[in-house]
Amino acid sequence: MTASVRFVQVDAFADRPFAGNPAAVMPLDSWLPDATLQAIAAENNLSETAFLVADASGASDYELRWFTPAVEVALCGHATLASGHVLLGDAPDRDAVRFATRQAGMLEVRRAGTGYTLELPAWPTAPRALPELAALVGGDCLETHWRDGGYAILLYGSAREIRALAPDFVGLRTTGNILVIATAPGDDTDVVSRVFAPGAGIDEDPVTGSAHAVIAPYWAERLGRPSFTAFQASARGGRLDCRLAGDRVVLGGQCVTVIDGMFALR
Repeated sequence: MTASVRFVQVDAFADRPFAGNPAAVMPLDSWLPDATLQAIAAENNLSETAFLVADASGASDYELRWFTPAVEVALCGHATLASGHVLLGDAPDRDAVRFATRQAGMLEVRRAGTGYTLELPAWPTAPRALPELAALVGGDCLETHWRDGGYAILLYGSAREIRALAPDFVGLRTTGNILVIATAPGDDTDVVSRVFAPGAGIDEDPVTGSAHAVIAPYWAERLGRPSFTAFQASARGGRLDCRLAGDRVVLGGQCVTVIDGMFALR
């Protein structure tokens, strides 16, 4: 087993330390056993740990996988942005990096001014009654939408209602690995949201790129335009620029490195 692995902790969708969503980025020479990857992610105890291996096939620059402290996930936006930040920081002559993933296809992070753009798949939802989720999240939910794979949208009337939500996290944990997105029209941005994933070991995620891959098609249709600004109203908070481009969602944001060291394996 590798004796040590580089560990970089990045605050993603943030322009200063201690904001946005922290992610661990860990480049590997080759894939470690899945149980070891999961144990490392549990030890890190961040929303996500991103593991990277150079893509020997040449189809992309790197293979990318993401783990919460409890499970491997199909898509994670903020840890992908953080991975691009680390890799492009190591290669100042490069403008973009492409990632091959196991369940979300090809993803790309590209330099954009002082930050980056992140390209994700657009994942539309459809109306579905979700009374149990709505009751567990609380508040006056106006409508609910669902995407197979475990993504739920709960619409509320105002940013004030979103900020006031006090979900039943114990109850939500029993519903399984569902990303629950509570969203409403924003006050100083077009859209506001909060994101809950107790079934994946995360009661509330600070800033969630994958959630915006789901709500971007929803809000683009609702607003009648492809681009909008968004704020995720967690305690840390994070701002995103969102654009629906066909079957892709392009998110804009900045990153800040807060730790760069080595993770010891024995």
